[in-house]
Amino acid sequence: MDQGVFPGAVLLVARGEEVLFHRAVGYASLIPKKEPLSTATVFDLASLTKPLATTLAVMKSVEEGRLDLDRPPALFKKGGLSNKEPGITVRHLLAHSSGLPAYQPYYALLLHQQGDLKGLIRRFVLQEPLWSPPGTKTLYSDLGFILLEWLVEEALGEDLHSWTQRCLYRPLGLSTLGFRPITPYGAARPEPYAATEDCSWRGKVLRGEVHDDNTYVVGGVSGQAGLFGTAWDIFRLLRELKRAYDRPRYSGLFDGRWVRTFWKRQDRPRGTTRALGFDTPARRGSSAGKFFSSRSVGHLGFTGTSFWYDLEKDFLVVLLTNRVHPSRRNEGIKAFRPLIHDRIVRTVFSSKAAPFSP
Repeated sequence: MDQGVFPGAVLLVARGEEVLFHRAVGYASLIPKKEPLSTATVFDLASLTKPLATTLAVMKSVEEGRLDLDRPPALFKKGGLSNKEPGITVRHLLAHSSGLPAYQPYYALLLHQQGDLKGLIRRFVLQEPLWSPPGTKTLYSDLGFILLEWLVEEALGEDLHSWTQRCLYRPLGLSTLGFRPITPYGAARPEPYAATEDCSWRGKVLRGEVHDDNTYVVGGVSGQAGLFGTAWDIFRLLRELKRAYDRPRYSGLFDGRWVRTFWKRQDRPRGTTRALGFDTPARRGSSAGKFFSSRSVGHLGFTGTSFWYDLEKDFLVVLLTNRVHPSRRNEGIKAFRPLIHDRIVRTVFSSKAAPFSP
């Protein structure tokens, strides 16, 4: 906080069902006035949307036979994806090996447009030249998750926001997890939201409305961003997934066989650290630090959010910050994440911690 890496943070550490540490420090906002942050503060989770919303909708669609991981979806042919044959599969999109570019600032083209803006963005993605042939290289891509949202909506017959509320978060009692659609009257929300950026083109400090520009212009709900929530609800969701992972016959919300499939690191493209919709620790320079085992899954969010779950140790760290408030320019979070994860593991496991070697 003194170095300006972030105004505030919530840290939750758990082993199995036991929460060892859950504490808030700092501020939910610095401008227009300072307001303290608490463990009940709701954060813009940014790209944690990918594993905690979109990927789970894909998992359920695959489980129910509505989508196939390895067959190019017919929807792409209808959408004019013929220039990307032999086809992009759902597995490619989840593992960031589709060949699509990482990002495009589509919002700049849509600021003064009306009508079906989500349909326009999807059309833009379909027209993107590929960075590499599908399945040959890994490049983290927001654009792939724009397509995944489209696929699951077609497969499930329901928009991602409604489906995740009805089938995931409400059944689990996760009251803070969910999207915050933009209303015609704006989306300014007071506490308990953590503020994000003082946005020049929106002319205000963002609080309770999505930070991601492309997601904002399509109404606040997208496959790559838009999810909000607390560290506590993230812990509870990941615990439910871990119960299914540990007991494939567990009669809960998730099918453990599919959780195991999605949490397994992919063997192609060669050298990838990606699982399906989740990440795993890199050999060097991982945000998880040196001590999380190769059997760990996690993800980062641009706003300063992250989680890492060591499946071998049954050990979870959720770190939520508003590091983009009031500006995204400070990138000290990149150095802070491995530092704090190493400190946590050393503290919890004492001298038994050994550097992870995959």
